[in-house]
Amino acid sequence: QVQLVESGGGLVQAGGSLRLSCAASGRTFSNYAMGWFRQAPGKEREFVAAISWSGIRTSYADSVKVRFTISRDNAKNTVYLQMNSLKPEDTAVYYCAASPAYYSGSSRISHYDYWGQGTQVTVSS
Repeated sequence: QVQLVESGGGLVQAGGSLRLSCAASGRTFSNYAMGWFRQAPGKEREFVAAISWSGIRTSYADSVKVRFTISRDNAKNTVYLQMNSLKPEDTAVYYCAASPAYYSGSSRISHYDYWGQGTQVTVSS
């Protein structure tokens, strides 16, 4: 089992920045690729960004490329999502998730075995 706890969400004006954190506990963190997903009201959960177990490989949804950066610190068992130039359409609950390392940063929800409880991000216009 892997337990994931997100933090760092909040209310921010358009154009602002937030940094989300996801602290992992349980099994060896470096055995897992990590991802961030989000779900807006009335919409399906969607992929945001992913990072391989080593941190070398990253991938992003087209809607967040350039603006968001995913990173991880395996010594601290934590994955981060730096979000810049936020837009109202980024408003959603953000979830971190863990997948087996061989998926190497997948965008597919079904590849992720463990999920956090989510953190709300609200961007005002």
